[in-house]
Amino acid sequence: MLKREVIKTDDGSSTIFIPDLNECYHSTHGAINESMHIFIDAGFRRAIYDKTQINILEVGFGTGLNALLTVIESLEKPYSIFYQGIEPYPVYKSELDQINYPEKINNSQSQLLFEKIHQCEWETPQPNTVNFNLLKTQQKIEEVKLPDNSFDLVYFDAFAPTVQPDLWQTTIFEKIFRSMREGGILVTYSCKGDVKRAMKACGFVIEKLPGPTGKREFLRATKVIQ
Repeated sequence: MLKREVIKTDDGSSTIFIPDLNECYHSTHGAINESMHIFIDAGFRRAIYDKTQINILEVGFGTGLNALLTVIESLEKPYSIFYQGIEPYPVYKSELDQINYPEKINNSQSQLLFEKIHQCEWETPQPNTVNFNLLKTQQKIEEVKLPDNSFDLVYFDAFAPTVQPDLWQTTIFEKIFRSMREGGILVTYSCKGDVKRAMKACGFVIEKLPGPTGKREFLRATKVIQ
């Protein structure tokens, strides 16, 4: 296992830095800011607007930030959410103890929800709230068996293409495409040309959207059956 360090980003929220890869789990310009902008604002709120039930897949569960923001977004709302997070290398408790998301998120339940997310057993679907069911899968995306035509929304939050190029290939996006319902959307922070070409080759219709602080653009892709 590569050495990992918990550091603070520019909005005061935590991320994990891997020195040997010179890679962070989130943008150093702001972990919470990036996740809200890309995954919640452009992803969850777009996917849920005409639904009351939604299935979400996250590739790169990491610190659980996207899951935490999603469950907070669903509190006291008429949503029913199934959330599967894929993470082959879970974050250690000693690292989680240093992560400050609950104190940076303006919600009285954030600490309890963050703890419940990380106390959930792996490989077993478990309720986090009355309307949020979480399945954490400790496998690589290449190894996971995904159901066809199941997910309405995908958070693709793997390490950057320069660090893990194999995760950004057409074969991976084809697998995810098959697992999504028609009209389902995928959001990711990367906007590289190779990524766009791989998505288009699978059948995705892609949009370039204005990025969060420190990033010019990011991608939203929609599954469209021709």
